[in-house]
Amino acid sequence: MRLNQFYNKAYAWILNTGPSLLFGIAVLVVGFWLIKILSRWLNTHMHKNNIDPSLTPFLLSLSVTTLRVLLIVSAMQIIGIQMTVFAALIGAIGVAAGLALSGTLQNFTSGILILILKPFHVGDNIIAQGQEGTVTAIKIFYTIVTTYDNRTVVIPNSKLSNEVIINISGSGNRRLDVELKFSNAIEFDTVKKTIDNVLDHAQNALKLPERRIGISSIEPDGYKVMVNVWLDSHGYVDTKMEIQEKMMQGLKMSGLKLPGM
Repeated sequence: MRLNQFYNKAYAWILNTGPSLLFGIAVLVVGFWLIKILSRWLNTHMHKNNIDPSLTPFLLSLSVTTLRVLLIVSAMQIIGIQMTVFAALIGAIGVAAGLALSGTLQNFTSGILILILKPFHVGDNIIAQGQEGTVTAIKIFYTIVTTYDNRTVVIPNSKLSNEVIINISGSGNRRLDVELKFSNAIEFDTVKKTIDNVLDHAQNALKLPERRIGISSIEPDGYKVMVNVWLDSHGYVDTKMEIQEKMMQGLKMSGLKLPGM
């Protein structure tokens, strides 16, 4: 008798739940297959559109994981599993995690914005958070900058997205400004020709944009000459020291003395 009751209940359950169970399983199988195809398409599409290599795996993983979660939740609803308690539990966990990881989430969001908007790239020279150096890596949560004296600085991405960043190599070149003072007894034309000759023979001084040499100010005991010359951003400091050294040598060889020389 009990066995017959069990069979009857099992038969009734199969009749009531079986179709939705089979349909839910079919949705899962087809859904996972479609997500797999979609992930391949997204991967190819991101590479064709030159999405940053650091961002591609994350975006792909986030998209696939989100779709899988939605698919599983949909299949559970089709089967008839009540989602009220499950949804409340997920919501509570999400709120707690958000409060505990608020700073980390800010860095995470900022990292995505940096990788998408690209205010700087790996290899650029930047000034940020009082540090000047070369960007060696851009991660999801932080950016690594190597200073010119070979210090490794790890800067949280939230600091880079919310504060001023100076990209000193973003344009490809930088201008070197040198101001020199001469006595009124020295002709400006002689000074200009001497400096022009030095810069003409400086290999690392760019021809374009054109350099400028002019009188920046006039004083009772002399006048000041401003020299504006463009250099390649990479190696700027080394080129600056080299050109200033050659400029001093050229002025001395021409007999043009600066005050105090």
